[in-house]
Amino acid sequence: MTLAMLGTGIMGAAVARNWLRAGQEVRVWNRTRANAEPLAEDGAFVADSAAEAVAGAGTVVTVLFDADSVESVMRAAAPGLTTGALWLQLSTVGAAGADALGRLAEELGLVYVDAPVLGTRGPAEQGKLNVLASGPQEAKARVEEPAGPIAAKVTWCGAAGRGSRVKLVVNSWVVTNVAALAQSVALADALGVDFLSLIEGGPLDMGYAHMKTPLMLGREYPAAFPVEGAAKDAGLVAELAGMLGVDSSIVDTARAAFEAAAARGFGGEDIAAVYEAVRAPK
Repeated sequence: MTLAMLGTGIMGAAVARNWLRAGQEVRVWNRTRANAEPLAEDGAFVADSAAEAVAGAGTVVTVLFDADSVESVMRAAAPGLTTGALWLQLSTVGAAGADALGRLAEELGLVYVDAPVLGTRGPAEQGKLNVLASGPQEAKARVEEPAGPIAAKVTWCGAAGRGSRVKLVVNSWVVTNVAALAQSVALADALGVDFLSLIEGGPLDMGYAHMKTPLMLGREYPAAFPVEGAAKDAGLVAELAGMLGVDSSIVDTARAAFEAAAARGFGGEDIAAVYEAVRAPK
């Protein structure tokens, strides 16, 4: 099986490397070629264009920032696409975006599986993502082989587009919890109190707080999930909430904090950098 990976950022590069380790033939493309070239050392073919990357590939995978970038890249890839190829769409594109890409897949003659993933850099590198797949029943068997090296499990969510909706449920939890954590850590730090010692071992404790608090206090934010992505996803959550008649005020507040952190130059840093939007000045 030949896999074409379009997008080799944090997630795309990790996924591609796991396929290469599993002995798959992988063709990669990235808008900034320099970001894709390290994968050549792992055995990938680095293409000069999206169309070249997908030529002859039975499975095309997109891991890009948003629905607009996915559509743009897939239209650029169109001359090289094989009719009937599987399109495994791993990007977080939101409900409306997932539906629009489904229509594009029909136009391009592809079998579309909307399959955003749960997990950041660590799980991606370890091949332990949870793939939230949604699409035609007959595509399930075709998804299992490429999912094997990259996923701890595949959760089937129903018809195409459901995966993206379910992903936003989880991302709503992530962005609101990290923004709330930043608020609490900032308050504790201003008082000279160790926040983690207050919650550790009790019912309020959680692993994610132990992952992100040291980054906040150290003010170093190596990206696993960048601030700009969290702000974008918070907007997608609010959009879905509007579709479903659910109030979005909590995620709207979190989005404003992530946007403030991005405006201060932390857009490419880890979501823990939302701390910079709320911390007390020293």
